[in-house]
Amino acid sequence: MKMILSFGLFTLSFICSMAQIKYPETRKDKQVDNYFGTVVADPYRWLEDDNSAETKAWVTEQNKVTFGYLEKIPFRQQWFKRLEEINNYPKYSSPSRKTEYFYFSKNSGLQNQSVLFRQKGMHGEAEEVLDPNKFSKEGTSALAAFSLSKDGRYAVVGKSAGGSDWRTFFVMDMKTLTYLPDSLAWVKVSGASWMGDGFFYSRYPSTGIGKELSTKNENHQVYYHKVGTLQAEDKLVYEDAANPLRFHGVFTSEDERYVFLNISDRSKKEGNALWYYDNNSGDKTFKPIIQEADVFSYDFITDDKGKFLMATNDAAKNQKIVLIDPQHPESSNWKTIVPEKEENITAVTAAGNKLFVTYLKDVTSRVYVYSLDGKLEREVKLPALGTVSGFDGEKEDEFVFYTFTSFTFPPTIYKYDIATGKSEVFRKPDVKFEPENFVTEQVFYTSKDGTKVPMFIVYKKGIKLNGKNPTMLYAYGGFNISTNPSFSPARISWLEQGGVYVSANLRGGSEYGEKWHEAGMNLKKQNVFDDFIAAGEYLIAKKYCTNDYLAIYGGSNGGLLVGAVANQRPDLFKVAIPAVGVMDMLRFHKFTIGFNWIAEYGSSEKSAAEFKNLYAFSPMHNISATKNYPAVLVTTADHDDRVVPAHSFKYIASLQEKYKGNNPVMIRVDVNSGHGASNLKKGLETTADIYSFIFYNMGVAPNF
Repeated sequence: MKMILSFGLFTLSFICSMAQIKYPETRKDKQVDNYFGTVVADPYRWLEDDNSAETKAWVTEQNKVTFGYLEKIPFRQQWFKRLEEINNYPKYSSPSRKTEYFYFSKNSGLQNQSVLFRQKGMHGEAEEVLDPNKFSKEGTSALAAFSLSKDGRYAVVGKSAGGSDWRTFFVMDMKTLTYLPDSLAWVKVSGASWMGDGFFYSRYPSTGIGKELSTKNENHQVYYHKVGTLQAEDKLVYEDAANPLRFHGVFTSEDERYVFLNISDRSKKEGNALWYYDNNSGDKTFKPIIQEADVFSYDFITDDKGKFLMATNDAAKNQKIVLIDPQHPESSNWKTIVPEKEENITAVTAAGNKLFVTYLKDVTSRVYVYSLDGKLEREVKLPALGTVSGFDGEKEDEFVFYTFTSFTFPPTIYKYDIATGKSEVFRKPDVKFEPENFVTEQVFYTSKDGTKVPMFIVYKKGIKLNGKNPTMLYAYGGFNISTNPSFSPARISWLEQGGVYVSANLRGGSEYGEKWHEAGMNLKKQNVFDDFIAAGEYLIAKKYCTNDYLAIYGGSNGGLLVGAVANQRPDLFKVAIPAVGVMDMLRFHKFTIGFNWIAEYGSSEKSAAEFKNLYAFSPMHNISATKNYPAVLVTTADHDDRVVPAHSFKYIASLQEKYKGNNPVMIRVDVNSGHGASNLKKGLETTADIYSFIFYNMGVAPNF
C-alpha cells in the first residue's frame, strides 16, 4: 500500500508495505547451548565468522536492500549536503605545551581527519607536524596517539586503520619531522609513556592476520621500547599469564622519576591496583601502593615532595583526593586533601602546582582550584551551564586551556591565568547558526520505581506542543559514563527542521556518582530500560510528540538499550536506531575485549542468576513474533573490533525472521569504519541516513 501525505507545498510519497521489501535469506543451523539447565538456540552462530565467504555475501545482500531503500528517500542527499554545509568551519583542539612549542589540531572544515600543528610560543607561526589525511587513500586511517618525549625531541605517533582499536606505533624525529625506522605492531589499550630514550607501551601477542577483528584478546603485556631499535628487541616489563583477562599499563610521573604499573580486571571487578618504583633508586622492582584490583579506583594525579596525590572512590562513592606516602601506603596513613562532596568528581588535573577539580551538579560542570595541600582557592567562572574539559599542564605552567560547550554553545577554548583566576576566550568557532533561536530545558521525570531522572530537551523556539514534532530520544545508561551537554553541528540540522532532541541521563552513568552507576548495572540493569521508557512516556504526556513521532537512538551500550527497549515497549516508538550495539548478552565476553564488560553486565557462565538476568533483556533473544515493531535501522561497521558486528548481524537476522509487520527492519554495514566513524565523511553519511530514515518513516518532510 502507498500513502500520500501532504505537508504544505511538499508532497511526500512513501512506501509503508513490508511486502515491497524482500530481505535476504539467512540460513539457520541447529546450534544450541545449555545455560544452567536452560537450552538456548543460536541458529545464526555462523554469522560470528566475519571472514567466511558466506557471511561476507550475506552482508553484501543486506546492504543492497538497505541502501536500495535509503536511496529512494527523496531528501536524503539534501540532508547530507546540509550536514556538510553546517560542518564546514575551522575546528581546533585545545593547545598543549611541550618545551617552547604549543601543539594543537585543526580541521579546516570538511577534512576527513584533523591535522596536527605546532607553533613556537603563543604568537609563533603555525607549522604542520603531520597530516593523517595522508595516512590512507580513503582517509579512513587516523592519528590515534601522539606522545612527546620529555625534552620534545621525539614523539610516538599511533595510527589506526579503518576505525579499528588496533594501533601501530611509529617514532617521529621532531627536529626534522621525519619518521625513524621504528614500527611497533599489535598495540591495543595502550598509551606511550616516555622514560629516557624510550617509552613504555602495552600490546597483545599476535592473533594472526585475518583474525584480529574478532579474536578474544588475552595476555596484555607491557614492553619498553628504545628509540632506534627493532620491536623484537623490546624489553618485556610486565605480564601476568595466570590472569589473561587483565589490563596492564605503565606510565611515568612528569619528571620521569616515578614509574607506575596500573592493573585492572573488569572481567571480575570495577577497580584497579597500582604499583610503582623510584627510578632514582637502584631497585627497579614494582612495589604495591594498592596491591590488588578491587571494587575501587585509584587514579594518580601528581607527586608532591615524594608523596602521591590520588583520586579515589574508596570510602567515597563520589570520589575524594588523598595524599599517599608510598613508604607507608596503608589506607590508615592516607591524608584526605579534598573530601567527598554531594556532587561527583568527574576529573582532576594538576598544573602550575594547583589542582583543578571538576564536579558534576545536575549533569553540568563546576570547576574549583585547590592548592596541593587541599586549600580551596577559587571557583572557575564558566560562561554558562554546560560541560568543561581541559586544565591540563605541567608544574611550571602559568596558564592552562580549557574547552566549554553545551547543546547550543559550540566548543570554545579559553585561556586561564592560574595566578589571577581570569579566563579569556582563546578561540571561538564560527558556526553558521544562531544559538538564540534554540531553547534548552532540563526536566526531572519520574521512573517506574519513583526515581527522579534528569533529562535535557532541546528545540527551536516557537514549536507547538501538539504532539507532532519529530523527536529523537538519546541515552547511554552504563559504565559509569555521564551523558553531558555537548554541541553537535549535525544535530543543529535536526533542530532547524523542527526536530526535538532529548538526552536522558539514565541510571548506570556517573551523573550522581557511583550510587547512580550501581543502580543501573548487572542485576539492576532493568532500571536503565525503565528509565528510558519513562522518558518516552514523559515526552508523549507533555505533547512534545506522540508515539508516531518518537525515535530512540543509542550506540554501543546505548545500542543495547535501544534493542532491549524496542522489545519491551515497541508500541511506544515509531523508529529505533540501535548503533553498534551489544545485542547478544550471552556471548559478548567471547570476542576481542568483551570480557571487559562482565563487571558491568554479569556473565551468562558465572551464575544462574546472572544468566537469567541477561537472558531476560538480551535484545536478540527477546524478539517477539507477535509484536508490531517500530521501523528499525541497525548500524554497524566491518572494522568494529570493540563491539563486533556479529552482534548486529545476529540481531537483525532474528528480527527479519520473526517480525511480520509493515515497518522496515534493516541493517546498514559501513566499510572501512569501526566503533565510531573512521572519518568525517563517513560520519556525515551515516547521520544523513539516520535522520532521513527517521523523518521518512514518520511521514515528515524536511524543508531544505
